[in-house]
Amino acid sequence: MPTDDPPLTVTTAEIELLRKRLRESVDRVCPRWLRDQADDIVQVAVMRVLDVCKDSGGFREFPSSYLTKVAYSAAVDEIRRHNRRKETSLEDQPEMSLPSSRFIGPDEQSAAREITRGISDCLLALAVMRRRAVTLYLQGYSVPEAGRALGCGLTRVEHLVYRGLADLRRCLKSKGLKP
Repeated sequence: MPTDDPPLTVTTAEIELLRKRLRESVDRVCPRWLRDQADDIVQVAVMRVLDVCKDSGGFREFPSSYLTKVAYSAAVDEIRRHNRRKETSLEDQPEMSLPSSRFIGPDEQSAAREITRGISDCLLALAVMRRRAVTLYLQGYSVPEAGRALGCGLTRVEHLVYRGLADLRRCLKSKGLKP
């Protein structure tokens, strides 16, 4: 739905001053290990302030305390984004790798690669939700954690894991692999 609001007009000098002030705030609140993303955090903070200016009808001066809160909020969001568990897709991974060990001989390594390939193939053959639930379960997620990650209820995830593991066992047996 189009709006009749005029676009926000801000000069380059105003944006540069705002960016400088927010950079100082980000430098104060940003943890040392996140310093590489400081420019990104400043950019997010600038966009948030400009959104407020647009909503309030024009650019204005903001107190340092407000800019510090905006910088802090942007830094916290970046920390949360960084700490979130990354979802990995089986389709994107070429093949699961085995840890190398000098105690495993060539025959055992070959057998382990065959089992790994079989598990990957069988997981890919599962229905999408079962595959996701089983993959999370095999990666060490508890059923409640998997439920939160998948956005499903506890009972549904229990069923997905139970049935998915049964399908996985059947598939591995059909390939002649002992689960």
